[in-house]
Amino acid sequence: MIHIGIKRKYKKYTSRIFTWSIIAILIIVYAIELFFDVNNDINKLLDFGCMNNIAVVTKLQFWRLFTAQFIHAGFFHVICNIVMIYFFGMYLEQFLGHIRYLTIYLLSGVGGNLLSFALGQDNVISCGASTAVFGLMGSVLALYFLNNDNIIAIIIGRQAFLLLICNIVVDFFMPSVDIIGHIGGTITGFLLTIILGSIFFKDAPSKIRILFCVIFIIYLVYCLRQGMVINL
Repeated sequence: MIHIGIKRKYKKYTSRIFTWSIIAILIIVYAIELFFDVNNDINKLLDFGCMNNIAVVTKLQFWRLFTAQFIHAGFFHVICNIVMIYFFGMYLEQFLGHIRYLTIYLLSGVGGNLLSFALGQDNVISCGASTAVFGLMGSVLALYFLNNDNIIAIIIGRQAFLLLICNIVVDFFMPSVDIIGHIGGTITGFLLTIILGSIFFKDAPSKIRILFCVIFIIYLVYCLRQGMVINL
């Protein structure tokens, strides 16, 4: 009976509706960017919803923390992120469940932009789903952290760790890449996965989840407070 129950539960989450929906949205948004020739004009990118610290502080446009993750500055930019979303989303959505997966993805995008808001340069713009993608990597690492005796968690955890290290190293040699946002996305994805738990893996004890919830709140408060100070 237990085996049948698990099988049915697994089957319920085998669809990747949100992974495919996210990919479709990114493609549609990029098509709109091409139609309006947004990629070749910084001002148009800014108007379209890219992240910019000065705009957030002076005009209180906090929505940019969310919208920036759907905008991309070029074809290679959007394709790389789509591939990574597909790679991690194909199994994370079934491991976390649809709602947890979508929550972690979207909030990782915001959380990454928040750290960039707090510590990044104020006179630049940034965009891309990479903050959310790094959040997915952080989510996988959290599953591995909690289930290092599970062969599936070990395999995907090691893959995510290697990809994370490689990407961070590459980021250091690419000045145009928002490495702070990537780190912030990873942190957010890791914390939220500990807090929210998963469907098929062992979750953290209640006390640990509460502790990580407090850490996450402190992270949000710090980023917002620090980000409101402009250093031109």
